[in-house]
Amino acid sequence: MNRMVRILKSKAFIVIALVIVLVFLNNTTYFAKPLGGEPLLLAHRGMAQTFTMEGIQNDTCTAERIYEPEYPYLENTIASMEAAFEAGADIVEFDVHITKDDQFAVFHDWTLDCRTNATGVTRDYTMEQLKQLDIGYGYTADGGKTHPFRGKGVGQMPSLTEVLEHFPTQSLLIDVKSNDPEEGRLLAQYLSQLPEQRRSDLAVYGGDEPIAALKEELPDMRVMSKATLKKCLIPYLAVGWTGYVPSACSHTEVHIPEKLAPFLWGWPDKFLDRMAKADNRVVIVGGDGSEFSSGFDTVEDLKRLPEGYSGVIWTNRIDRIAPRYNR
Repeated sequence: MNRMVRILKSKAFIVIALVIVLVFLNNTTYFAKPLGGEPLLLAHRGMAQTFTMEGIQNDTCTAERIYEPEYPYLENTIASMEAAFEAGADIVEFDVHITKDDQFAVFHDWTLDCRTNATGVTRDYTMEQLKQLDIGYGYTADGGKTHPFRGKGVGQMPSLTEVLEHFPTQSLLIDVKSNDPEEGRLLAQYLSQLPEQRRSDLAVYGGDEPIAALKEELPDMRVMSKATLKKCLIPYLAVGWTGYVPSACSHTEVHIPEKLAPFLWGWPDKFLDRMAKADNRVVIVGGDGSEFSSGFDTVEDLKRLPEGYSGVIWTNRIDRIAPRYNR
């Protein structure tokens, strides 16, 4: 009996050891061939004024805490997007809100109070009325002593139509700022009028409800929300060690915080390869996911990336990052 127990224990040990070896070989990047090519660079809000992240909350007025300006661009404007693409961005991200006349205004904040000379929300105004506002009104780098962009932002809030017409072939990432499913449906109806080829250059992310509504109306659209992230990554964390990629990961986008990325099976090369085969765009962002708009904004930040990383890099300073890749 004791001999039989020893044999069974020995076989169990061998099986466990083989499984461990299999998992290791199937996910280690030591023997993986890098995908090759340089990463894509994603410019968050174009070429925008940056600000201190200390103590920031969702409702913090970031225009009141900018660093001393190094260039004249304001976020989410045609000029800022042009500058980002000229600097070397492959993708530009911008934000949209619905207006009183059911257009989409390109603007970040929940309210107009922080950046502009108006109060309320975009849905209180028509697109034409929003164009009369000064979107540089609230910016200050010295606690309100001076306002370097006041008077310079009049007429600079574009509509989604203007952005798409101005950048007819460029890759764009649209952030739906509300959590209203009706906005998702309206955006789907709007995007459905574009040629399929043009839609393939676009992606949309935002709240669970508008993104679900948009995807239901427009199944071929590349989208991302917290819900789509969970549907993709939670099953992958459970069974991805086998090499299996859940169907929820197909033709979508995942934003991976750098501190969580190493816990993904096969990170980086095998993970990126698996996601690429599933037509999933992987974007790495800074920090652990809790920091507001954190990106890779200095050459020193880039040193934290895995060697040979070939996914998408999220940056708030495309002007600093692009030269590193000779853009």
